[in-house]
Amino acid sequence: MPTTTTTTTASADGQVSRTRSPLMGWSAVVSVMLGIFAIVTTEILPIGLLTSIGSSFGVSDGTAGLMMTMPGFLAAIAAPAVTVVTARFDRRLMLCVFVLLLAVANFLAAVAPVYWLVLISRIMVGITIGGFWSIGAGLAERLVPPASVGRATAVIFSAVPLGSVLGVPMGTLIGDLAGWRTAFTVMGVLTAGVLVMLLLCVPPLPPVRVTRLRVLGGLLRNTGTRFAFLLTFLVVLAHFGTYTYVTPFLEQVTHISGALITTFLLVYGAAGVLGNFLGGAWVGRRPRTVFGLAGGLIAAATLLLPVGGRSQSGVLILLIVWGIAYGAVPIASQTWFSKAAPHAPEAASVLFTASFQATISLGALAGGVVLDRTSPSAVMLLGGGTAALMALAAGARIAARLTGPASPLEETGHR
Repeated sequence: MPTTTTTTTASADGQVSRTRSPLMGWSAVVSVMLGIFAIVTTEILPIGLLTSIGSSFGVSDGTAGLMMTMPGFLAAIAAPAVTVVTARFDRRLMLCVFVLLLAVANFLAAVAPVYWLVLISRIMVGITIGGFWSIGAGLAERLVPPASVGRATAVIFSAVPLGSVLGVPMGTLIGDLAGWRTAFTVMGVLTAGVLVMLLLCVPPLPPVRVTRLRVLGGLLRNTGTRFAFLLTFLVVLAHFGTYTYVTPFLEQVTHISGALITTFLLVYGAAGVLGNFLGGAWVGRRPRTVFGLAGGLIAAATLLLPVGGRSQSGVLILLIVWGIAYGAVPIASQTWFSKAAPHAPEAASVLFTASFQATISLGALAGGVVLDRTSPSAVMLLGGGTAALMALAAGARIAARLTGPASPLEETGHR
């Protein structure tokens, strides 16, 4: 069955209105971007607060890692499910519903008296991730004129690396100053502000493109999509299997804590922003090279941490390398999925979201199991080995130099 996307119109005249001013259109784009930023930041917020949250409830670091595991699994399920079930609902309404759910989840975590309520809040986060991202990632073409769609899409996707690299140090800083519950409260307030922006800036968006299950099934038969799955699985498994537990590593191996950990994570975040810009500049022409290089740098940094991470200067250098590398990962992965399915952008976005989120959960879960049974250094070594496998797979793909129509990801200049 061919992979196609069914297009329907829901408005009275069968057209999507483009009469809004450019300012309002870009305000809507920024609103969607901030929604994704709030989602990504909320998702990874527990990483920098892991030990303090675990201590509050008397659970191990590995058990506390369930806060990272649960949202990813739920998001992986919610992404395709929400896309199909809500296909005929107004997209603006669905965005607002999911952001409201995220705000409630943050406030619930902030006041939870027992750990299982924190986990309930993380389930709500997972549903929001899968639903909002699958809808919001493809909205640029409906918010701005055709000539601006590329730039608007880049703005929306910039929320992923920015949230990924800034969320942990921001949460750690707030947690150190006022406690981990305050960090969740701040995120709840921020999310409520995003909800107001969505209500004010995003116009009604009746569904005009319906992605059905057969479209997703067709993409899974695509060689480029399957290879994107493989690379994404390996590098995200390696990153979140290790980075979820970077705070215990810094405490137990580097022997630093408190404000210094916050500083180091802020440096990591800044390096990640740099990696995002560098990756974004090159990924359009050389997606395989960017993705493979990112995986190789993550492998090098994590494999060297058990030795080089024993000193403050050594761990800082390795965190900078790690941050630059991971900053390029989300945009490289998403670009690979998009190039593999240029005819079905919403479906490609769903598969990107599902694969990324499911692997975040597996990585956090695997890292927690290893940490509880061995040590933070062992976690880094296993994660580094996994990232090395990803880099080798990407390198083999480059060496093969696949050409022709069946290889949509062939890089410019490598034919």
